[in-house]
Amino acid sequence: MSDSPPPQVWPTLRADDARALIRFLVEAFGFEEAVVYGEGDRVDHAQLSWPLGGGIMLGSAHDRGPDDKWSLRPGTFGAYVVTDDVDALHERAARAGAEIIQPPQETDYGSREFAARDPEGNLWSFGTYRGSLPPK
Repeated sequence: MSDSPPPQVWPTLRADDARALIRFLVEAFGFEEAVVYGEGDRVDHAQLSWPLGGGIMLGSAHDRGPDDKWSLRPGTFGAYVVTDDVDALHERAARAGAEIIQPPQETDYGSREFAARDPEGNLWSFGTYRGSLPPK
């Protein structure tokens, strides 16, 4: 059992074709679909969980007018996601059609990572670096 609290920060993005992006993120990167609300092609709210903890939320970019309260443009999102097996995830992503923009490599801070773009243009970096512990 983990002593970590449940996630309290949820990276959020919008998509022109949210249902297609959800399918891609599940197939290519291994996110798990937790909930999806909406009708037809529209996604009002979706939550995708990451197997190692945390996740993202996303929805359709359907109201882009001046009254849009959440005016995130599709394709402008970027995230770093921790994974235990960078090479296997890289192969999975490449097979699923992800645009690999940085093949797996070792970094000077001890991580192995790769980067890819999803079909909406969002940037994803996957690596073994888990961050540093906060100061006490």
